[in-house]
Amino acid sequence: MSRVVVTGRVPEAALEKLRAEHEVDAWTGTESIGREELLARVAGADAIVSLLTERIDDELLDAAGPQLKVVSNVAVGYDNIDVPACTGRGITATNTPGVLTEATADIAFGLILMATRRLGEGERLIRAGQSWKWGMFFLLGSSLQGKTLGVVGMGGIGQATARRAKAFGMEIVYQSRSEIDPAIAAELGARRVELDELLAVSDVVSLHCPYGPNTHHLIGPEELAAMKDTAYLVNTARGPIVDEAALATALRTGVIAGAGLDVFEKEPQVYPELLELENVVLVPHLGSATVETRTAMAVLAADNTLAVLRGEQPPRPIGQ
Repeated sequence: MSRVVVTGRVPEAALEKLRAEHEVDAWTGTESIGREELLARVAGADAIVSLLTERIDDELLDAAGPQLKVVSNVAVGYDNIDVPACTGRGITATNTPGVLTEATADIAFGLILMATRRLGEGERLIRAGQSWKWGMFFLLGSSLQGKTLGVVGMGGIGQATARRAKAFGMEIVYQSRSEIDPAIAAELGARRVELDELLAVSDVVSLHCPYGPNTHHLIGPEELAAMKDTAYLVNTARGPIVDEAALATALRTGVIAGAGLDVFEKEPQVYPELLELENVVLVPHLGSATVETRTAMAVLAADNTLAVLRGEQPPRPIGQ
């Protein structure tokens, strides 16, 4: 029987699957596990089921020991894992793509609606007890019908967001490392363009690309200046893809009209100036936060773990 360390709280369905075959040491604290506690717990582990809040690097792999076989991330993104370090030690790294696609696309489109229709501003006004009445020009927002959505990163979540946009009568352009399936492109009426053209023509820019050295501050002062002054930026991918200081300046000075963020550069911290602005919607990394989705993510991570410990190919190895 192998020893599996789970670094954070996960749905019981996943723990039950793991316990049926192995010894499980699961962190049950309401706060994220501390680094020193994590390093101590992973010692001697055969498998680690990690959350995106835990950094999996050489230090942690050394603390775990040479018997470690698999690191299963309960997330689609894996910027918290040093994958080359795992590979170099013969450790399989896995993630959970697919199961969170629809939930994250829902949040992306929710942010689009909140930002373009100024819903956050309206709710804050009412909760603050301010006087108001209907007026022809009161809290006017922007319609989506006939407008263009620019999707940066046309993977599963980007495509699901584009489908929602098409249902709202939007045109779709996208920037991605490769062409999407021609049948999907035809279904969406989506056209592939370079990033500079996407920024220039889009009324809403939605970010869905992976985070890495090539996408750090992909959206900075120059990119924001290339957008329409009536355009909106939405990020449900990873916080550091956007230069938050530059975004705050662009929002404050009218370079773009608004933004919606589910992720932040230095989570859980938020760039202070963003908190002072009315034209940005801020939510605390809720992309996959449904009961059904989080359960499916944890169960897939458990399936990945169990497969590797049985000597089988996991359902979702990173990079394959």
